[in-house]
Amino acid sequence: MSAGLKYFFSKDHTWATQTDDGLWLVGITDYAQEMLGDVVFVDPPKVGQSVQQFSVCGLVESVKTGSDVYAPLTGVVEAVNEDALSSPERINDQPYDTWLFKLSADASGADALMDQAAYEAQLR
Repeated sequence: MSAGLKYFFSKDHTWATQTDDGLWLVGITDYAQEMLGDVVFVDPPKVGQSVQQFSVCGLVESVKTGSDVYAPLTGVVEAVNEDALSSPERINDQPYDTWLFKLSADASGADALMDQAAYEAQLR
């Protein structure tokens, strides 16, 4: 994880972290990429699309299976990570540095998410 950033986690294995400009980066957790195996395709939500907290908003496919991506917050997609689209294996190599999409969202939605300790406890 990037030093200095606070990560929030959903039970659906997505993470979110707020950037200096107030937007939220969203990706899948290390646990999620581990369960998927080698990621080969990413289908994020479209720029301008509204997403609802804990609702399906995208897809990540691996050589083994496909998995829905759930929005950790309610908001509007401001950007997608073109690097993740063109090199999806980055998700396996650096799951917390490889965001899938950038979201403008109300920070109050983070109250429904877990911190790292709570997320790790859920995995046990």
